[in-house]
Amino acid sequence: MAYQMTFKRYELKYLLNRQEKEQILLAMEPYMKLDDYGRTVIRNIYFDTDTFRLIRRSLEKPVYKEKLRIRSYKPVKKTDPVFVEIKKKYKSVVYKRRLQLPEEKVMDSFQTGEPLPVHSQIGNEIQYFRDYYENLHPSVFLSYEREAYYSLDGSDFRVTFDENILYRRNDFSLGSEIYGFSLLGNDQTLMEIKTSGGIPLWMSEVLTKQHLYKTSFSKYGSAYQRMLAESLQGGYSNV
Repeated sequence: MAYQMTFKRYELKYLLNRQEKEQILLAMEPYMKLDDYGRTVIRNIYFDTDTFRLIRRSLEKPVYKEKLRIRSYKPVKKTDPVFVEIKKKYKSVVYKRRLQLPEEKVMDSFQTGEPLPVHSQIGNEIQYFRDYYENLHPSVFLSYEREAYYSLDGSDFRVTFDENILYRRNDFSLGSEIYGFSLLGNDQTLMEIKTSGGIPLWMSEVLTKQHLYKTSFSKYGSAYQRMLAESLQGGYSNV
């Protein structure tokens, strides 16, 4: 039986420089701890139509938007587990549906167009998504280095820091090396606050003190905009 998980939460994003990150980490020390994975490299394959319908719609900032990706937290082999995820956002609330299956079964499904070998509600949602959009194919490979912190009070409050965010349009393999074009400056970090409730007072205070304000930053959206700029300059011809 495939491992399944559902999330419902708010995700707030902030672009930090190195000094701002250090101040946030200092404030977090009494309240949060780095998870057991430490600093990991996350690999993602995003799927879209030939016309990039999904990401173009997302960049219009609609009330409802969705995306489909395959993700791993390490370089994988055929028998290693990977995650198939549908991520939806409705009125600022993020909903994530996730299945875990061996890499070989997942890639075979997407290459042949056959359904995933899972009979479940989440499996049905993923299949409906694929049928609705038709002809989905790998569009962007995105990787980044992540540090994830969890709250010591037992709540679901989490903070992640993503750096070295890279994208490319080839070599769609979750077992491949990490390389590509950078989406952030050398001194930049993307911080995400993830919670189903409110932000703790101590975090609100440090954000206010550092004059940090949430921003709209989509990794896939930023990669698409870079690719679009390249195509206008005579680079990528199929964007």
